[in-house]
Amino acid sequence: MKSTFVLLWLLPCVICRAKPPTSAKSPPTSQFAVTNNEIQDVSEQLYKHDVNRADSGDIILNIQHKVFSNETGNGTDFSKQKLFSYVNEAKLFTRPTFARLISLLDNYVQKTGTAENVTNEEIREQNAFIKEIFQTTIMRKLSIFLISKGYYKSDECFENDLREMWFGLYTRSKGSLDSSGFEHVFHGEIHKGKIAGLHNWVTLYLLEKAGEMNYLSYSSDGPWTSYPDVFALQFKWSTYLKTLGSFFVGSSPEFDMAMYTLCYVTRPDRMCTVKLGGTSLKIQTYSWPNSSYGSGKRYLSSSYPNI
Repeated sequence: MKSTFVLLWLLPCVICRAKPPTSAKSPPTSQFAVTNNEIQDVSEQLYKHDVNRADSGDIILNIQHKVFSNETGNGTDFSKQKLFSYVNEAKLFTRPTFARLISLLDNYVQKTGTAENVTNEEIREQNAFIKEIFQTTIMRKLSIFLISKGYYKSDECFENDLREMWFGLYTRSKGSLDSSGFEHVFHGEIHKGKIAGLHNWVTLYLLEKAGEMNYLSYSSDGPWTSYPDVFALQFKWSTYLKTLGSFFVGSSPEFDMAMYTLCYVTRPDRMCTVKLGGTSLKIQTYSWPNSSYGSGKRYLSSSYPNI
């Protein structure tokens, strides 16, 4: 929540990542600290233990028109009805991690180019969200895995680094600290006249409910018959267009954060193959190349399912 007292985003943090994320110029996959099979094994564990995800019937999608390549890019509204026919808010959004996520969504300036002035209250909300997700089985399992593979020395090190990589500010324009990985992925931004990021189903639902998101069509619906599922769509946020956006649907905030962080730490700036219920999925991650924190570590720029 925004308040009238503006402070710079200053948060003491002990960074102790033993092995920084490997860049796109890294050695072949066989030389990574984590193999592709290990990533798939741990992603299956995260999928299995997403106890806060939606159950069948908690979300009803009205997907309507499927577009093909010759129909995308021009902003045509092929779907006259809303995407979300029903979401069980009373059940899902009262769960602590969902509630903590939603409390963060009014903390950001929509357009890049304007500095994100972070208040003490907003820092408390960030810390409360991180503390809440680290109490879940999903984040505990991810922490154990990354520590066992040498990426971090302790739970505290992982938690502190996650805070920096996701919430640390950098500029997508010229000079103003106007962006972060969390803002880009979970909230979305308007950058150079287009929608950038916005890969979270909760945010999309709340925008549509408020009349700010107009669903146009979809291009891919994942093969999963339960949640989390994966979906790719075209939509407008106010008057701004997203010609292709993808996201997990029905997942918990901790699941999204864990899956994207797993791939960012172990496979930055490349495709990362995970498995969900026996089905493979690729996640694309990007680091921000123009600034760093700690001893040369890069902020997360974006992460999303590639379908």
